[in-house]
Amino acid sequence: MKKAILVALVLSAALCAAFANGTKENSEDTSLSDVLSKGKFILGLDDSFPPMGYRDESNEIVGFDIDAAREVCRRLGVELVCQSIDWNAKEQELATKQIDCIWNGFTITEDRKKAMEFTEAYVNNKQVIVVKSSSSFQTPADFAGKTIGTQAGSSGAQAIADNAAFASSLGEVIEFKDYLTALMDLEKGGVDGVVMDLIVANYSIQESGKDFRILSEGLCNEEYGVGFRKGDIALRDAVQAQLEAMASDGTLAEIATRWFGADITTIGK
Repeated sequence: MKKAILVALVLSAALCAAFANGTKENSEDTSLSDVLSKGKFILGLDDSFPPMGYRDESNEIVGFDIDAAREVCRRLGVELVCQSIDWNAKEQELATKQIDCIWNGFTITEDRKKAMEFTEAYVNNKQVIVVKSSSSFQTPADFAGKTIGTQAGSSGAQAIADNAAFASSLGEVIEFKDYLTALMDLEKGGVDGVVMDLIVANYSIQESGKDFRILSEGLCNEEYGVGFRKGDIALRDAVQAQLEAMASDGTLAEIATRWFGADITTIGK
């Protein structure tokens, strides 16, 4: 009996060791070497999110994030591939390895940090409400019983949900595929206001010339970062290191000034 117990214990120990070794091998972080070996870095984005990443008149994907990512890729010696994704399914696109990162005005949140790896924040932002200039709205409290639009799966939608008093006061929340469609609906009177990123709101109003304004009181402050699959720390750290180098040598400030008229980046500051 004692011999049988001893044999069982030895076998159990061997199985545990084998399992542990297998787990260690499976958890090995090859994220950076995978990108370097294939020579491509696939960036997932919503291609209607100016000025961070969007399609221009020639249908080319351009923007601040695109220029920053392209410079990072140049320094890493790989090709940047921009891949449009359904923003509402972005986590699935990342988890199934259709893309290597989400880099498109991607807000860092506690929930997202639990599901993926993030670089440090590179730009500050906040969620605001855009209305017609002729409207009487002055604060979020003025929207009691009114209709608000935002983008599905966005930090704008999350900001509404996180502000319980504001959300419960609303008559209806309509989620659109993208912010451009939401703003078009605002112009037509389909919604009374649009909750969206301040950076995108400023750029959209300036470029379109539409008769919109932004309420001074926002819903929340936030930060943009680059999101990676959980465990892809090597790739995340390589991108972070290049962003820090670009901040140090002035390249990031140059890109920001080109898109925003000033250096609004936060890395190294």
